[in-house]
Parts: sequence; structure tokens; C-alpha cells
Amino acid sequence: MKNAVVLVVEDDHHLLHGIRDILELEHYAVLTATNGQQGLEVLKTHPEPPDVIVSDIGMPQMDGFTFLEHVRQDTRWVRIPFIFLTARGEKVDRHKGSLMGADVYLTKPFEAPDLLVAVESCLRRTRALQAAAESDITDVKRKIMTIVNHEFRTPLTLIVAYAEMLKDFNTEAMSMEEVMSFLNGVNSGADRLRRLVENFIFTIELENGDAAKTMAWRSRVITDIRPIVEDAHRQIALPNTRPRDFMFNYAPDLPPFKADVQFLTIAIRELLDNAAKFSSDHSRIQINISHVRDSIEIRVTDEGRGIPAGELENIWKPFYQIDRDRYEDQGSGSGLAIVDGVVRLHKGTRYVESEVNRGSTFAIYLPITM
Repeated sequence: MKNAVVLVVEDDHHLLHGIRDILELEHYAVLTATNGQQGLEVLKTHPEPPDVIVSDIGMPQMDGFTFLEHVRQDTRWVRIPFIFLTARGEKVDRHKGSLMGADVYLTKPFEAPDLLVAVESCLRRTRALQAAAESDITDVKRKIMTIVNHEFRTPLTLIVAYAEMLKDFNTEAMSMEEVMSFLNGVNSGADRLRRLVENFIFTIELENGDAAKTMAWRSRVITDIRPIVEDAHRQIALPNTRPRDFMFNYAPDLPPFKADVQFLTIAIRELLDNAAKFSSDHSRIQINISHVRDSIEIRVTDEGRGIPAGELENIWKPFYQIDRDRYEDQGSGSGLAIVDGVVRLHKGTRYVESEVNRGSTFAIYLPITM
């Protein structure tokens, strides 16, 4: 907790110096300002943001509320813990500060231990959050490296190997049947790579808001969902390598609804692909499209491996796969995260129920809005 930097903003010079002395005795580095405007100048000119800000509310030129508002509007400072000092005990001030992003209130007069506990508790909380965020980032990096190492390298190896064979093609050494087999191998590897890249990019677009902007101008009224489902099925149906029995059932008189055709196609494709991936050859995959209350229900039921109860929420996380090392499943683990993102864009909901070794049912519900 020591050697952290604290910015103190207080117009009472005696109190300002007293707070500085208390903190410096505990080996904190202290920056000072006598009003919010000076506090902003210190933030702008100091090489690194402070670890904590301690500020009075009632100050000339710029009061504490205005200062806090400026701090929370800048991405460089938005996560800095903010402690308000006030001689007022009115709840309205506390409520206003809390809504603006203040973390702690200290009412004057206060004892030195009160200040130190407030500062140190803010630092502990901040560092705990940073550690958790860094752990999450490390986990995501590990997953991405695993995907890059396996999922990108495998199809690339296929493409390069088949291309090398075709490079020395001659009619005496190679039959046309072999040539077509090699070309199919190149096409399969290229298609797998394309899907991986598209899913990576779409996952990022869902996270950064670009997908929402696209959907805002591209959505339209859907009067017939069949072409969308058929297109999604066509993108994943590989009868030679993935023989599955897809059965489609459309309820009559489905009402029109508003959606982004491209995004909805991707979501249905990923649901079908997920069902096919975890099902055995020639098993049945049932797709039911119906009108449930005020939503369009798209339900996909398989007879596959099933999902343990403790994993039912984890499967929606980006790049997550259950026991990847054990099962060696293909794919980036982003398919269901994409489904979840598309459903959220459409203000819908998603649902899953599963039983290990018996199969799973996934359903998405899209509100009927015009």
C-alpha cells in the first residue's frame, strides 16, 4: 500500500498541509491543489495518474462536484478512486457524489486513522480489481494462443500440403480424381480458415459496438424465415465429412418480425454447427421455428454429447470450450458467444437445457417488433 500517489484538492491551506503531512508520514507521495481547476492541471501535467484522489466539495473557481465530473469524463482517470471531504452532512450531497462516481465520503473533522483507512481501502479494492482483470486477460490470451496454434495451423498445413502436391501436377503421375481430392482439401482448409477469421472479427465487433451500429441501419422486416435458416444450414452442411440428419419444422402463419438478416443467419449457423459438431454421425438434429407469446422461437435439439450442469453458463463465454485438451474439439469456441451477442443485439433471450450423453436443446427468442 505504500509509495502510492495521492492527489489532495482542498482550499483550506491548513487542512491541505495537514492531510499532506499525514499521508507523507505513511510514505505516500502527495500532489496538492487548492481547487478543482488546479486539480485538473495537476492531472494533465503529471506523468502518471495518481492512485487516489482526495477532494473537498466546497471550493472556489471549480467545486468538487465539477472536478469529479471532469475526472470521470476522461478515460485516463475514470478508474481512479475518489474520496470526498465535506463539512456538510446532507444526504443530498452524498447521493449526488455517489451517482457521479465518488467512492468514499469523509466528514470533517476526521481523525488521521479515518483518512488512512479510506485511502488504503480504496487502494486495496483497486488493486484487487486490477489483479482480477489481468487474470482474465491472461486467460483470454492463453485461449487465443491455443486457438491460433491449433485451429489456424491445422488448416494452413492442409492448404500448404495439398498446394505442394498440386504444384508438380502432371497427367502421368496424378489422376484427375486425385487432383479433385487435393482441391477439395485446399477448399476445406480455406473454408475453415475463413470461418475462424470471420468469427474472430465478428466477436470483436460485438464487443466494441460496431455490430450494433451496423444493425441499426441494416435491420428490416422478415416475413419469411425459411431462406435464412436454409442459408445457415447450407454454410455448415458437409455430407461427406459430417453426415447428420437435419429435420426442419416451421410453424404455420409465423408473424413478421424485425431483424438483421446477416447477423441472424450467422447466429442460426452457429447453433446448427454446434449441434452438428457435438453429435455422432447420422444422428438427428431437430430445428423448430415457432411463435411463442410475443417472440419468434428458434429451437435446435441434438442427440449429442450433452453439457454438464455446471458449464451451462460458461459455454456462452468467448473462446470457451469444455475440456478442450481432453476432447480436442475443433473451432475457436466463439460460436455460442456470437449467438449470445446476436440475441442481445435483437433484445432477445437465449436458453439451453442439456443432459450428459443424451443431448442438448438450444433456443433463442427474438421479440416481434415492427
